[in-house]
Amino acid sequence: MITGMCLVCVRVRDQREAYDFYVGKLGLKVTTDVEHDGIRYLLVGSPEQPELSLMLVAPAPPMTDEATAEKIRALVSTGVLGPGAFRTDDCRATYEELKAKGVEFIEEPEERFYGIDAAFRDPSGNHWRLTQPKPVEF
Repeated sequence: MITGMCLVCVRVRDQREAYDFYVGKLGLKVTTDVEHDGIRYLLVGSPEQPELSLMLVAPAPPMTDEATAEKIRALVSTGVLGPGAFRTDDCRATYEELKAKGVEFIEEPEERFYGIDAAFRDPSGNHWRLTQPKPVEF
C-alpha cells in the first residue's frame, strides 16, 4: 500500500544554479548532497515537511545520452513543465519576500476558488505555484 510521497524529481539545467535558487532564495534546506557513480544527488526540502524532498536533477550523461539531455533541457526552459506548488500561510507576504530576493514571478497573487495563488519560475524555467489554501470548513 502506498503511504505517501517522499521524492519529486525536478529537472534543472545546472545544479549549482538550482542550489542557489532553492536554498538561497526559497529557503529550502539540503537533505542530501552526495556524488555516486558520476551522478550528483542533490535533494532539498522544507523542515516543516521532512518526509518530502525535491531531487534537483541535471539531465546529462551518465543518466541519459547527451542528445536526450539537450531535449529535456530545452523542454524545461519553455516553462511548460510545472512540477507543482509550494504552500504558504501568507501568499502575498511570501510573494513580496521572494520577489525582493529576485525570484521571477509570472503571475501576481490572486484570489481563486481554492485560496490565494501566484506563479514563478526557477532559473531553469520550471513553472511553480505559490499557494495559500483556503481554510477547510466543516
